[in-house]
Amino acid sequence: MDRLLSMEVFVAVVELGSLTAAAARHEMSPAMAAKHIKGLEARLGLRLMNRTTRRQSLTEAGQAYFARCKLILSDIRDAEQGAEAMRSAPRGHLRITSTVTFGSFALAPAIADYLSEYPDVSVDLALSDAVEDVVASRYDLAVRIGEPADSGLVARKIGRYQMIICAAPAYLERHGTPETASDLARHQCLDFSYWNRRTGWRLNSQEGDGATYPAGRFVSNNGQALRQAALAGFGIVLQPELLLAEDVRAGRLVPILQSAWPVARPITLLYPKDRKALPKLTTFVEFMVRRFTAPAKQQPSFC
Repeated sequence: MDRLLSMEVFVAVVELGSLTAAAARHEMSPAMAAKHIKGLEARLGLRLMNRTTRRQSLTEAGQAYFARCKLILSDIRDAEQGAEAMRSAPRGHLRITSTVTFGSFALAPAIADYLSEYPDVSVDLALSDAVEDVVASRYDLAVRIGEPADSGLVARKIGRYQMIICAAPAYLERHGTPETASDLARHQCLDFSYWNRRTGWRLNSQEGDGATYPAGRFVSNNGQALRQAALAGFGIVLQPELLLAEDVRAGRLVPILQSAWPVARPITLLYPKDRKALPKLTTFVEFMVRRFTAPAKQQPSFC
């Protein structure tokens, strides 16, 4: 039998003074109410109530058990009320994962604005370019770049992610400016270690979509490191527009081979399906959709 229901019936019998009244409260027969009490006594190996034809009274063990049941049932009610409150207003903790560049340059300031609007929510943001299992890693939401796999998760596209090719003016003065994508084979192409080292860069060129070109001698798993190498004039960098836009605007890097830039990929929010998703997640998703799909979020003028 349902142990919690049996405890509720027991408390009702004590508070209301009869099996009949307790049975009516829980919409069951007196015989079923008596069965719940007997079930508790059998489980505990103790008599909880002294029964006569006219009245029932608690044994010493019954008095102690009644007090504990009251506390337990009160805690359960408090927990349920807390859960209901979480469904009525955004509150609680969100665990989010994102790629490093988008997470640090775009998502982090958006999260700060979200938290200012919803003071009862907190966020733990994990940045990594390694793809983790959202459910197994117990994340509430992941931001992914590119077309998401059919993972059974909800997918909301919030924008496009453009990669651009740049080099420092000093590098181009020394080595010349490549005119076609195939010219990159004669240059130092700064390589991102999460890409396939055997294929190098994948570009959108007249020589065929997805044409590949050899990487250079500098490899890193961090876009900022590659950016610094490019600024130092060591090679040509292919990294997100978000990471390089300020350097381009300031003239520290020069965009090249724009016709060969990879096709922009979708930015997608991924999160588990939940028929009754908590407001902390639904408000976060809608906030990010508004933030990144607003008309003002257009490509910079140099693109």
